[in-house]
Amino acid sequence: MRVVLRVRKKGIVILTKDIRRKAGIDEGDELIVEVEEGKLTMKVLRPKVVDVDLNLVEKLLREEYGLERRKYGETLHE
Repeated sequence: MRVVLRVRKKGIVILTKDIRRKAGIDEGDELIVEVEEGKLTMKVLRPKVVDVDLNLVEKLLREEYGLERRKYGETLHE
């Protein structure tokens, strides 16, 4: 898809509904804009969602706490 858009006052560019729909852009979305060799590229910023095993995190934190306690325990209790 190729369209011509006009840059308005203060650099405002209006993306038509059709462009937003095809690009998957919703109201309130943030865009990453890259400028390279006179070309603008816009991409929707989508944070990655990660599934975290809370039991694993808790286990790792307990292990880390135990290691820190052994390493610095005598210094902290003086």
